[in-house]
Amino acid sequence: MAIRTRGALDGIPTYVPGRSAESVAHEHSIDDVVKLASNEAPFPPLPAALEAIADAAGSANRYPDDGAGALCEALSEACGVDADQVLVGNGSVELCRQALAATVDPGDEAVFGWPSFEAYPILAQQVDAHIARVPLRDHRYDLDAIADAVTERTRLVFVCNPNNPTGTVVDRAAADRLLARVPADRLVVFDEAYREFVTAPDTPDGVELLRHHENVLVLRTFSKAYGLAALRVGYAISRPDVIDALRKVRVPFGVNGLAQVAARASLGAQDQMRARVDSVIAERARLFAAIAELGLPVVESEANFLWIDLPTEAVALGAYSERRGVVLRSFADVGVRVTIGAAEENDRLVSVLRAAIDEGIVSQSS
Repeated sequence: MAIRTRGALDGIPTYVPGRSAESVAHEHSIDDVVKLASNEAPFPPLPAALEAIADAAGSANRYPDDGAGALCEALSEACGVDADQVLVGNGSVELCRQALAATVDPGDEAVFGWPSFEAYPILAQQVDAHIARVPLRDHRYDLDAIADAVTERTRLVFVCNPNNPTGTVVDRAAADRLLARVPADRLVVFDEAYREFVTAPDTPDGVELLRHHENVLVLRTFSKAYGLAALRVGYAISRPDVIDALRKVRVPFGVNGLAQVAARASLGAQDQMRARVDSVIAERARLFAAIAELGLPVVESEANFLWIDLPTEAVALGAYSERRGVVLRSFADVGVRVTIGAAEENDRLVSVLRAAIDEGIVSQSS
């Protein structure tokens, strides 16, 4: 006999990550598979982080610092805020969950653009929130439409900037208009997981927005630019009262000790991180030009991935690409997201896309 579970679970989808290279290699009997599906860094953790992990591994029998005090102090210094304005979590997605759990009662509302980060609706449904999805405009968040969508029931607004999966950003004027219209007692979360890859000059900095708006929460992560995806460490910045509210719904010891020391060491290697990120940005420009030259509808990105707007052919392209040993992230009836890999991985992707065109899997833009 099955146990009795919450009825709400029936409507909550399971988060589906990008397929691993190992699973695709096994399925198609391919020895060499390139994974460009999960927006991971194409490089390992920084040398200082690897050294810190090795040094700390011997104390893994002890619980980590529950409040990650040393890491919070380092982040406060790096971001120019007070330490009581910083909270770390098990990746920024866990901090998304905490933001919802701290602000939304059953029946309240969460608003966000769509398509956007797949976890938003899943996490919102876990707290029995009503969901308002606002369509993107030109592949980016339409903040004026989002402001229109805010109601008396709204408790939280997500702004994914750059947006996952499209890679687009909003400008400072649009962010200011949104914050002027959203009531000051509603939380506006600027999810900036890809902030380090942004080059567009008018893109708002969430921390700067926070200096003028008390209802802003900024989320960032060490998973992307710092190459620590497997260790799961993200951080939130907001006013102390907002951070205190999130702290009440966190899981104790949520950030492991190796993640804490690796993140601290990474913060001390900004020049090396910046050089790596700059190389990704250069590859992003090169790959964008190559895909555009193929005649495919690729969208300019401010993140470490590109969006190919192929809603009707997304699934077919994803399946074809996997058979050729390149794993992409296909969203049925929406499009295909492509992580920026190393140069040789990106060249291999272009070859697969060219072959997909030649074989009629996808069509070129008119």
